[in-house]
Amino acid sequence: MREALREAEKAIALGEVPVGCVVVKENRIIARAHNLTESLKDASAHAELLALREASSRLGDWRLTGCELYVTLEPCIMCAYALVLFRVDKVVFGAPDVKHGGVMSLYNLLDDERLNHRVRWVYEPCEDCGRLLREFFREKRW
Repeated sequence: MREALREAEKAIALGEVPVGCVVVKENRIIARAHNLTESLKDASAHAELLALREASSRLGDWRLTGCELYVTLEPCIMCAYALVLFRVDKVVFGAPDVKHGGVMSLYNLLDDERLNHRVRWVYEPCEDCGRLLREFFREKRW
């Protein structure tokens, strides 16, 4: 999660919502990303999607079997379903997203037994993840 936080700090420097993400396989980081929606003018440029695409490119396969994703904020519905499509084994996130969360806060997409792939998920509360987001939005509101 420390490495995901470093990515989130890169996002802040660009004026992006501070969400960072890393993809791990066999205890090695194979991809990393942070939000770039404003920089790329792309609503889908969430940290998770960018990291999943990078991991897929590095492995030469769209199936990320054996991979775990660590992200500072609970994935939204789009990113949660991307985890299913990419066949990620597990996602770990450090802060809930009560407005857009697709894993536990607003929706429980990854718990839907009708999906063809199940992604295990773990919410590991991380004060630094929440703090970065609170500070970012506090400054935006003033």
